[in-house]
Amino acid sequence: MHAYRTHTCNDLRKDHEGDTVRLSGWVHRVRDHGGVLFIDLRDHYGMTQVLADSDSPVFAEVEKVRSEWVIRIDGTVKARDPELVNDKIATGEVEVYIRDMEVLGKADELPLPVFGELDYPEETRLKYRFLDLRREGLHENMKLRSRFFTHTRRAMDEAGFTEYQTPILTASSPEGARDFLVPSRLHPGSFYALPQAPQQFKQLIMVAGFDRYFQIAPCFRDEDPRADRSPGEFYQLDLEMSFVTQEDVLSTMEPVIRGMFEAFADGKPVTQQFRRIPYAESLLKYGSDKPDLRNPIEMQVVSDHFRGSGFKIFANMLEKEGNEIRAIPAPTGGSRAFCDRMNAWAQKQGLPGMGYIFWKEGGGSGPLAKNIGPERTEAIREQLGLKDGDAAFFLAGKPSQFEAVAGRARDVVADELNLADKDRFELCWIVDYPMYEYDEENKKVDFSHNPFSMPMGGLEALESGDPLDLLAYQYDVVCNGYELGSGAIRNHKPEIMLKAFEIAGYGAEVVEEKFGGMLNAFRYGAPPHGGMALGMERIVMLLAGENAIREVVMFPMNQRAEDLMMGAPASVEPEQLRELGIRLAPRD
Repeated sequence: MHAYRTHTCNDLRKDHEGDTVRLSGWVHRVRDHGGVLFIDLRDHYGMTQVLADSDSPVFAEVEKVRSEWVIRIDGTVKARDPELVNDKIATGEVEVYIRDMEVLGKADELPLPVFGELDYPEETRLKYRFLDLRREGLHENMKLRSRFFTHTRRAMDEAGFTEYQTPILTASSPEGARDFLVPSRLHPGSFYALPQAPQQFKQLIMVAGFDRYFQIAPCFRDEDPRADRSPGEFYQLDLEMSFVTQEDVLSTMEPVIRGMFEAFADGKPVTQQFRRIPYAESLLKYGSDKPDLRNPIEMQVVSDHFRGSGFKIFANMLEKEGNEIRAIPAPTGGSRAFCDRMNAWAQKQGLPGMGYIFWKEGGGSGPLAKNIGPERTEAIREQLGLKDGDAAFFLAGKPSQFEAVAGRARDVVADELNLADKDRFELCWIVDYPMYEYDEENKKVDFSHNPFSMPMGGLEALESGDPLDLLAYQYDVVCNGYELGSGAIRNHKPEIMLKAFEIAGYGAEVVEEKFGGMLNAFRYGAPPHGGMALGMERIVMLLAGENAIREVVMFPMNQRAEDLMMGAPASVEPEQLRELGIRLAPRD
């Protein structure tokens, strides 16, 4: 017999009745039923009920065990009485009568419970993550994550991609977030950087003549954490393709992404044909480039109904160029109480409030309706496709200043009125991103997305057009309000790349210094190429029904980017610093 087990705690069934077996695992819980001790024994695979009564030769030893002790038991499989069958576990038709037991590992008093899914403080959970991971929900999330990674590799292979690995120690580059730097012992005063993404290397792989590359790549960014982003490091499905247009990338990856969700959606509907929504349209209709399409509300421009109207605040605002009025339809929201709640919500967001109209039998109601009159009120209702019992909310000004709040308001309205079907996965592509944006803080034009993207119109558009009007071959894939990934057709011509960076304020010498390896490679024959990257943890988070990335990461850091379990980051010995030629300066 094996030293520890003949079966796992998920193997035994009714046809094992009478067999002598050996199981090992953790004591999930102990129940004393007056002279009969029942133990739920748990391992990675499942749970088996084992028991001992006073006739068992090891009854006295079994009485001593406590939760989370690791034990080995030998015993006989017995069928449970029909009324005692537990259909919630796979082994629920049987139990094991203990004839021998060995304690393999005792457990001290637990700092957090393993049984149940109690909501414990994050600091405790992360400090004792090895215990937290024993909890059923989190344990299942990690198994889901592993299956998802395996499925992804298989799907990419079937789509004709080949996996290659790119370096972890590389050069620092200005890609949007701060780099994690690694000092070089052999080159004092010089530093490697951990890659924010394999961006340059995967493009170089295309220049080297490989055609369809992918890897599930670790990426490192020194940026502030948030619920849908893991601090410090994350994994992405990184891919690149040669001799492709934007349409080729989208049509290749759409079935792969759809398949990811269908394989793990547990029966929930998944979008079959992804909508392709231009960036500007997404901001107008949804107030975001990460729209949750489970929410049916689409905002509309209603400026014309307020021009020269009796509502002077809006009418006067529209006399300034660039201002407009947008409406957020609210089907079934036609009550003053609901409108007042939404108005109070807007004030908490820093707005003076939101104008509103609600319709009932006899016409529109509310201050706006009174000021603009019944004819304009009815025209708004007709444009928005509303009826009696519905409402609409209005925001005014420069769209860039209110779009984000409008997008949040759209989601709040849908949640309050139960308009969204939450039990589904709605995916779409966001396309036609602007190549540049104006950086108000630094008073300069800068890249809005990926600096290595090909501008629509190529070099001619860069030389003759207004940079802020230029679009790029860039695209995002979005699901249920989360950006899952981004990509682009790359700028593979040196002269276009230099001009694109020049417009963003980077001289040729800077580009040569920061991206010289890739720029030099382009001078030796680079194919047109493009690709994208998908955040693996974010997709698993959605599939697991979680709201925070840490629930699908084995050993996450806390919100201050600290590893409480291992004590990182930590100071190092002075000798190590001297060896690296580093002296720490006092911080102000």
